[in-house]
Amino acid sequence: MSADLAWEAYAERVAALGFSVRREDDPPLIASRPVTRVRPDLWKGKLIEQLVQEAGRVVAGGGATGSERRTLRLKNSGLPYGTTQTLWAGVQYVNPGEHARPHRHTPNALRYVLRGQGSVTVVDGATYALGDGDFVLTPANSWHEHENRGSEPCYWLDCLDIPLVRALEVEFFENFPKPRQPEVMPAAPRAQHLVGHLWPAAPAPGAEPLLAYPAAEAYAALASLGAWAPDPEDGWLIEYVRPGGGHVLRTMACYLQALPGGFAGRAHRHTHSTLYYVAEGRGRTVVDGLELEWEAGDFFVVPSWSSHAHHTSSSAGRAVLFSVTDRPVFEALGLWRGQAE
Repeated sequence: MSADLAWEAYAERVAALGFSVRREDDPPLIASRPVTRVRPDLWKGKLIEQLVQEAGRVVAGGGATGSERRTLRLKNSGLPYGTTQTLWAGVQYVNPGEHARPHRHTPNALRYVLRGQGSVTVVDGATYALGDGDFVLTPANSWHEHENRGSEPCYWLDCLDIPLVRALEVEFFENFPKPRQPEVMPAAPRAQHLVGHLWPAAPAPGAEPLLAYPAAEAYAALASLGAWAPDPEDGWLIEYVRPGGGHVLRTMACYLQALPGGFAGRAHRHTHSTLYYVAEGRGRTVVDGLELEWEAGDFFVVPSWSSHAHHTSSSAGRAVLFSVTDRPVFEALGLWRGQAE
Protein backbone atom coordinates (compact mmCIF):
# COMPACT_ATOMS: atom_id res chain seq x y z
CA MET A 1 0.00 0.00 0.00
CA SER A 2 1.36 3.46 -0.94
CA ALA A 3 2.03 6.08 1.73
CA ASP A 4 -0.88 8.20 0.43
CA LEU A 5 -3.35 5.32 0.62
CA ALA A 6 -2.10 4.33 4.07
CA TRP A 7 -2.61 7.90 5.33
CA GLU A 8 -6.11 8.02 3.83
CA ALA A 9 -7.03 4.77 5.55
CA TYR A 10 -5.66 6.13 8.82
CA ALA A 11 -7.67 9.37 8.38
CA GLU A 12 -10.89 7.42 7.89
CA ARG A 13 -10.21 5.26 10.94
CA VAL A 14 -9.51 8.19 13.29
CA ALA A 15 -12.55 10.04 11.92
CA ALA A 16 -14.73 7.16 13.08
CA LEU A 17 -13.26 7.63 16.55
CA GLY A 18 -14.10 11.36 16.74
CA PHE A 19 -10.80 12.84 15.55
CA SER A 20 -9.49 14.37 12.34
CA VAL A 21 -6.15 14.77 10.59
CA ARG A 22 -4.95 16.75 7.58
CA ARG A 23 -6.12 15.28 4.28
CA GLU A 24 -4.85 15.99 0.80
CA ASP A 25 -7.90 17.93 -0.38
CA ASP A 26 -8.38 19.99 2.81
CA PRO A 27 -8.24 23.79 2.44
CA PRO A 28 -5.42 25.58 4.31
CA LEU A 29 -5.95 25.59 8.08
CA ILE A 30 -4.97 29.29 8.17
CA ALA A 31 -5.59 31.44 5.10
CA SER A 32 -2.84 33.74 3.83
CA ARG A 33 -5.21 36.74 3.98
CA PRO A 34 -8.71 37.44 5.34
CA VAL A 35 -11.61 35.82 3.50
CA THR A 36 -15.08 37.25 4.09
CA ARG A 37 -18.56 36.37 2.89
CA VAL A 38 -19.70 39.96 3.44
CA ARG A 39 -20.57 41.78 0.21
CA PRO A 40 -20.13 45.54 -0.40
CA ASP A 41 -23.89 46.08 -0.58
CA LEU A 42 -25.78 49.35 -1.09
CA TRP A 43 -29.32 50.06 0.14
CA LYS A 44 -31.05 53.09 -1.42
CA GLY A 45 -32.60 55.60 0.95
CA LYS A 46 -35.54 56.45 -1.31
CA LEU A 47 -36.55 52.79 -1.41
CA ILE A 48 -36.05 52.43 2.37
CA GLU A 49 -38.31 55.44 3.01
CA GLN A 50 -40.99 54.03 0.72
CA LEU A 51 -40.88 50.60 2.34
CA VAL A 52 -40.88 51.77 5.98
CA GLN A 53 -43.79 54.13 5.29
CA GLU A 54 -45.65 51.21 3.75
CA ALA A 55 -44.82 49.15 6.85
CA GLY A 56 -46.27 51.96 8.96
CA ARG A 57 -49.58 51.42 7.22
CA VAL A 58 -49.48 47.62 7.02
CA VAL A 59 -48.51 47.12 10.67
CA ALA A 60 -50.79 49.81 12.04
CA GLY A 61 -51.40 50.99 15.61
CA GLY A 62 -50.87 47.93 17.72
CA GLY A 63 -48.93 49.63 20.50
CA ALA A 64 -45.89 47.61 21.44
CA THR A 65 -46.62 44.85 18.93
CA GLY A 66 -46.76 47.23 15.99
CA SER A 67 -43.70 49.32 16.75
CA GLU A 68 -41.52 46.32 17.65
CA ARG A 69 -42.33 44.38 14.51
CA ARG A 70 -41.85 47.26 12.08
CA THR A 71 -38.13 47.00 11.29
CA LEU A 72 -36.70 46.83 7.78
CA ARG A 73 -33.51 44.79 8.07
CA LEU A 74 -30.39 45.59 6.04
CA LYS A 75 -29.53 42.01 5.08
CA ASN A 76 -26.18 41.48 3.41
CA SER A 77 -26.43 39.47 0.18
CA GLY A 78 -23.44 37.33 1.17
CA LEU A 79 -24.72 36.25 4.58
CA PRO A 80 -27.62 34.10 5.84
CA TYR A 81 -28.56 36.99 8.16
CA GLY A 82 -27.06 40.25 9.40
CA THR A 83 -25.39 43.24 7.78
CA THR A 84 -21.75 42.24 8.39
CA GLN A 85 -20.18 39.27 10.14
CA THR A 86 -20.53 41.12 13.48
CA LEU A 87 -23.25 43.76 12.95
CA TRP A 88 -27.02 43.52 12.52
CA ALA A 89 -28.72 46.70 11.27
CA GLY A 90 -32.25 47.74 10.43
CA VAL A 91 -34.46 50.79 10.06
CA GLN A 92 -37.25 50.94 12.67
CA TYR A 93 -40.40 53.00 11.98
CA VAL A 94 -42.55 54.23 14.87
CA ASN A 95 -45.87 56.02 14.41
CA PRO A 96 -47.03 58.75 16.84
CA GLY A 97 -48.28 57.26 20.09
CA GLU A 98 -46.57 53.90 19.68
CA HIS A 99 -44.47 52.42 22.46
CA ALA A 100 -41.96 49.55 22.40
CA ARG A 101 -42.08 47.82 25.79
CA PRO A 102 -38.95 47.83 28.00
CA HIS A 103 -36.55 44.92 27.74
CA ARG A 104 -32.85 44.10 27.89
CA HIS A 105 -30.47 41.74 26.14
CA THR A 106 -26.80 40.82 25.90
CA PRO A 107 -26.20 42.41 22.46
CA ASN A 108 -25.10 46.05 22.57
CA ALA A 109 -27.30 48.42 20.56
CA LEU A 110 -27.35 51.97 19.24
CA ARG A 111 -29.91 54.21 17.52
CA TYR A 112 -29.23 56.99 15.01
CA VAL A 113 -32.31 59.04 14.10
CA LEU A 114 -32.86 59.34 10.37
CA ARG A 115 -36.03 61.42 10.45
CA GLY A 116 -38.57 62.66 12.98
CA GLN A 117 -38.96 64.64 16.17
CA GLY A 118 -40.63 63.85 19.47
CA SER A 119 -39.47 60.29 20.10
CA VAL A 120 -37.67 59.20 23.26
CA THR A 121 -35.58 56.27 24.39
CA VAL A 122 -35.55 55.42 28.11
CA VAL A 123 -32.36 53.65 29.21
CA ASP A 124 -32.17 52.42 32.82
CA GLY A 125 -34.69 55.08 33.82
CA ALA A 126 -33.03 58.01 32.02
CA THR A 127 -35.07 59.60 29.22
CA TYR A 128 -33.37 60.81 26.06
CA ALA A 129 -35.23 62.99 23.56
CA LEU A 130 -34.47 62.08 19.94
CA GLY A 131 -34.52 64.18 16.78
CA ASP A 132 -32.89 64.19 13.34
CA GLY A 133 -29.25 63.09 13.55
CA ASP A 134 -29.31 62.37 17.30
CA PHE A 135 -27.51 59.28 18.51
CA VAL A 136 -28.24 57.18 21.63
CA LEU A 137 -26.68 54.03 23.09
CA THR A 138 -28.28 51.06 24.82
CA PRO A 139 -25.31 49.06 26.19
CA ALA A 140 -25.58 45.34 26.85
CA ASN A 141 -28.02 44.38 29.63
CA SER A 142 -29.43 47.89 30.08
CA TRP A 143 -33.21 48.21 30.35
CA HIS A 144 -34.52 50.25 27.42
CA GLU A 145 -37.74 51.17 25.67
CA HIS A 146 -38.79 53.53 22.87
CA GLU A 147 -41.82 55.74 22.41
CA ASN A 148 -42.97 58.27 19.84
CA ARG A 149 -44.44 61.13 21.90
CA GLY A 150 -44.52 63.47 18.91
CA SER A 151 -47.05 64.19 16.18
CA GLU A 152 -45.13 62.74 13.21
CA PRO A 153 -43.67 59.33 12.37
CA CYS A 154 -40.08 58.73 13.37
CA TYR A 155 -37.59 56.23 12.01
CA TRP A 156 -34.04 55.46 12.98
CA LEU A 157 -31.13 53.12 12.39
CA ASP A 158 -30.92 50.23 14.85
CA CYS A 159 -27.48 48.60 14.95
CA LEU A 160 -26.60 45.71 17.26
CA ASP A 161 -23.73 43.24 17.59
CA ILE A 162 -26.13 40.27 17.38
CA PRO A 163 -24.02 38.16 14.95
CA LEU A 164 -21.01 38.44 17.26
CA VAL A 165 -23.00 37.57 20.39
CA ARG A 166 -24.71 34.71 18.56
CA ALA A 167 -21.35 33.34 17.38
CA LEU A 168 -20.18 33.35 21.01
CA GLU A 169 -23.46 31.65 22.04
CA VAL A 170 -24.24 34.09 24.86
CA GLU A 171 -27.62 35.47 23.80
CA PHE A 172 -29.98 36.48 26.61
CA PHE A 173 -33.25 38.44 26.35
CA GLU A 174 -35.61 39.54 29.12
CA ASN A 175 -38.75 41.67 29.20
CA PHE A 176 -39.16 44.22 31.99
CA PRO A 177 -41.70 43.01 34.61
CA LYS A 178 -43.90 46.09 34.06
CA PRO A 179 -45.26 47.80 30.91
CA ARG A 180 -42.95 50.77 31.54
CA GLN A 181 -39.85 51.40 33.61
CA PRO A 182 -39.87 54.34 36.05
CA GLU A 183 -38.24 57.47 34.63
CA VAL A 184 -35.73 58.82 37.12
CA MET A 185 -34.05 61.54 35.03
CA PRO A 186 -35.59 64.40 33.01
CA ALA A 187 -36.34 64.17 29.30
CA ALA A 188 -32.98 65.60 28.21
CA PRO A 189 -29.65 64.09 27.18
CA ARG A 190 -27.26 63.65 30.09
CA ALA A 191 -24.80 65.74 28.09
CA GLN A 192 -26.83 68.74 29.24
CA HIS A 193 -25.95 67.92 32.85
CA LEU A 194 -22.20 68.31 32.39
CA VAL A 195 -20.19 71.38 33.43
CA GLY A 196 -16.87 71.73 31.64
CA HIS A 197 -15.01 68.49 32.20
CA LEU A 198 -17.24 67.34 35.05
CA TRP A 199 -19.71 64.55 34.31
CA PRO A 200 -22.47 62.92 36.34
CA ALA A 201 -21.29 59.89 38.26
CA ALA A 202 -22.28 56.55 36.82
CA PRO A 203 -25.37 55.19 38.61
CA ALA A 204 -23.78 51.77 39.04
CA PRO A 205 -20.36 50.15 38.51
CA GLY A 206 -19.69 49.72 34.81
CA ALA A 207 -22.62 51.91 33.72
CA GLU A 208 -22.17 54.47 30.96
CA PRO A 209 -22.12 58.12 32.18
CA LEU A 210 -23.06 59.43 28.71
CA LEU A 211 -25.48 57.66 26.39
CA ALA A 212 -26.88 60.43 24.15
CA TYR A 213 -25.04 62.54 21.58
CA PRO A 214 -27.14 65.38 20.10
CA ALA A 215 -26.69 66.10 16.39
CA ALA A 216 -26.00 69.80 16.98
CA GLU A 217 -22.95 69.01 19.12
CA ALA A 218 -21.64 66.44 16.66
CA TYR A 219 -21.94 68.80 13.69
CA ALA A 220 -20.33 71.64 15.66
CA ALA A 221 -17.37 69.37 16.44
CA LEU A 222 -17.15 68.37 12.78
CA ALA A 223 -17.22 72.02 11.66
CA SER A 224 -14.37 72.84 14.04
CA LEU A 225 -12.04 70.66 11.95
CA GLY A 226 -12.43 72.92 8.92
CA ALA A 227 -9.29 74.86 9.82
CA TRP A 228 -7.19 71.76 9.08
CA ALA A 229 -6.56 69.99 5.79
CA PRO A 230 -8.77 66.92 5.31
CA ASP A 231 -7.30 63.49 5.94
CA PRO A 232 -6.36 61.88 2.59
CA GLU A 233 -8.46 58.80 3.35
CA ASP A 234 -11.45 60.01 5.39
CA GLY A 235 -11.69 63.79 4.97
CA TRP A 236 -12.67 65.40 8.27
CA LEU A 237 -13.46 62.63 10.72
CA ILE A 238 -14.66 62.72 14.34
CA GLU A 239 -15.40 59.81 16.65
CA TYR A 240 -18.19 59.66 19.21
CA VAL A 241 -16.33 58.75 22.42
CA ARG A 242 -16.99 58.10 26.08
CA PRO A 243 -16.11 60.86 28.52
CA GLY A 244 -12.38 60.55 29.07
CA GLY A 245 -11.87 58.80 25.73
CA GLY A 246 -12.49 55.38 24.27
CA HIS A 247 -15.01 53.89 21.86
CA VAL A 248 -18.69 54.34 22.75
CA LEU A 249 -19.23 50.59 23.18
CA ARG A 250 -16.99 47.60 23.79
CA THR A 251 -17.88 46.10 20.41
CA MET A 252 -18.82 49.09 18.23
CA ALA A 253 -17.27 52.45 17.36
CA CYS A 254 -19.15 55.31 15.66
CA TYR A 255 -17.94 58.21 13.55
CA LEU A 256 -19.15 61.27 11.65
CA GLN A 257 -17.13 62.52 8.70
CA ALA A 258 -17.30 65.22 6.07
CA LEU A 259 -15.87 64.83 2.59
CA PRO A 260 -15.33 68.15 0.77
CA GLY A 261 -16.50 68.65 -2.80
CA GLY A 262 -13.95 67.30 -5.25
CA PHE A 263 -12.50 64.87 -2.70
CA ALA A 264 -10.52 61.96 -4.19
CA GLY A 265 -9.80 59.69 -1.25
CA ARG A 266 -6.74 57.49 -1.01
CA ALA A 267 -7.50 53.77 -1.19
CA HIS A 268 -6.96 51.89 2.05
CA ARG A 269 -8.08 48.76 3.88
CA HIS A 270 -8.48 47.55 7.46
CA THR A 271 -9.55 44.42 9.24
CA HIS A 272 -12.77 45.90 10.67
CA SER A 273 -15.96 46.18 8.61
CA THR A 274 -18.03 49.37 8.34
CA LEU A 275 -21.68 50.28 7.83
CA TYR A 276 -22.12 53.80 6.40
CA TYR A 277 -25.19 56.04 6.35
CA VAL A 278 -25.17 59.03 4.00
CA ALA A 279 -26.46 61.96 6.06
CA GLU A 280 -25.78 64.61 3.40
CA GLY A 281 -24.64 64.93 -0.17
CA ARG A 282 -23.70 62.46 -2.83
CA GLY A 283 -20.60 60.64 -4.02
CA ARG A 284 -19.16 57.20 -4.65
CA THR A 285 -17.01 54.67 -2.83
CA VAL A 286 -14.90 52.22 -4.80
CA VAL A 287 -14.72 48.88 -2.92
CA ASP A 288 -12.37 46.28 -4.40
CA GLY A 289 -13.01 47.79 -7.83
CA LEU A 290 -16.80 47.95 -7.42
CA GLU A 291 -18.25 51.48 -7.58
CA LEU A 292 -21.04 52.22 -5.09
CA GLU A 293 -22.85 55.42 -6.11
CA TRP A 294 -24.54 56.92 -3.04
CA GLU A 295 -26.66 59.90 -2.06
CA ALA A 296 -28.36 61.24 1.07
CA GLY A 297 -30.40 58.54 2.82
CA ASP A 298 -28.44 55.57 1.43
CA PHE A 299 -26.62 52.88 3.42
CA PHE A 300 -23.61 50.90 2.24
CA VAL A 301 -21.15 48.37 3.65
CA VAL A 302 -17.38 48.09 3.30
CA PRO A 303 -16.35 44.51 4.24
CA SER A 304 -13.25 43.77 6.29
CA TRP A 305 -9.89 43.99 4.50
CA SER A 306 -11.52 45.45 1.36
CA SER A 307 -9.68 48.17 -0.50
CA HIS A 308 -11.92 51.26 -0.56
CA ALA A 309 -11.75 54.94 -1.45
CA HIS A 310 -14.35 57.70 -1.08
CA HIS A 311 -14.92 60.28 -3.84
CA THR A 312 -17.10 63.38 -4.28
CA SER A 313 -17.47 65.65 -7.29
CA SER A 314 -16.71 69.37 -7.18
CA SER A 315 -20.23 70.22 -8.35
CA ALA A 316 -22.00 68.15 -5.66
CA GLY A 317 -20.43 69.92 -2.69
CA ARG A 318 -19.60 68.23 0.59
CA ALA A 319 -20.94 64.90 1.81
CA VAL A 320 -21.45 63.79 5.43
CA LEU A 321 -21.29 60.12 6.46
CA PHE A 322 -22.25 58.49 9.76
CA SER A 323 -20.60 55.12 10.29
CA VAL A 324 -20.61 52.14 12.66
CA THR A 325 -17.66 49.75 12.82
CA ASP A 326 -16.63 46.68 14.78
CA ARG A 327 -13.09 48.04 15.27
CA PRO A 328 -13.14 47.70 19.11
CA VAL A 329 -13.47 43.92 18.78
CA PHE A 330 -10.37 43.64 16.63
CA GLU A 331 -8.39 45.98 18.86
CA ALA A 332 -9.34 44.05 22.00
CA LEU A 333 -8.22 40.77 20.40
CA GLY A 334 -5.02 42.23 18.94
CA LEU A 335 -6.30 41.59 15.40
CA TRP A 336 -6.69 45.13 14.10
CA ARG A 337 -4.59 46.04 11.08
CA GLY A 338 -4.79 48.86 8.54
CA GLN A 339 -2.99 49.55 5.29
CA ALA A 340 -2.82 52.50 2.90
CA GLU A 341 -2.50 51.74 -0.81
